[in-house]
Amino acid sequence: MMQPFTPALERNKIRESVLTAVAAPERIATGELHVWWWKTPDGADPAGLHLLGPDEQRRVSKMRKPQTIADYITGRTMVRRILAELLGVTPGEIVFGRLACPDCGDLGHGPPTVIRPQTPLRISLSRTAGCGVLAVAGYPIGVDVEGARSLDVDLLGSVVLTPRERALLLGRGDPRTSLKTFYRCWTRKEAILKAVGIGIVAPMNRLDVQPEVLEPVTVRAGVSGSPRPWRIEDLSLTEPWTAAVAYPAGMSATVRLEEIVP
Repeated sequence: MMQPFTPALERNKIRESVLTAVAAPERIATGELHVWWWKTPDGADPAGLHLLGPDEQRRVSKMRKPQTIADYITGRTMVRRILAELLGVTPGEIVFGRLACPDCGDLGHGPPTVIRPQTPLRISLSRTAGCGVLAVAGYPIGVDVEGARSLDVDLLGSVVLTPRERALLLGRGDPRTSLKTFYRCWTRKEAILKAVGIGIVAPMNRLDVQPEVLEPVTVRAGVSGSPRPWRIEDLSLTEPWTAAVAYPAGMSATVRLEEIVP
């Protein structure tokens, strides 16, 4: 149980999901890719704040919007609780850090990692208003989630989309379909760039992720630090969220998606 006030039905959903994770470390290390996602409650659990490290607590102290605070605290505590059960430690023993950036070697902005306890598993996390996602595997991965909101697709298209992708969106006609396709592009691209380890500092408008294909696709990132092709799969979250996960194309990965309740 993650919180004493959680209703019994929701506690069962958590227990089933986390116990699946506890039974799976060896399978994760040899090919499975586990993704957990959750909806953020209206308010953050104050008890979760004590699980955060000093840097995380300082970051919370600078936040002003209740939704932002709830998303951040819930996300960080959920990640710790999932990993703690997976690795057989307490949530307070989990210490996060970063791997070196594959482009410049800087430890300040490389992909996130678990420093303590030592583990070969790789992690990727993402959050947006009202939702968070954690991916865990035994190889480089990237995950991204975005919540649908009104955007100027034409304006952002030149920054985010390739010319071919922009033409595809213009041909959609229906604004709602165009927006959904735009978010499919965005989450796929950010998932790949996070898997590479450089984030969205790379130009997204040079990366074509074949948004017209709804099945998993294989693409090359075409950025420094990424000689390999990547496999991208869209994740079936409920509306209004769009999400995707990326992993090396050579892996025979089985993606397992589970919703858990804070």
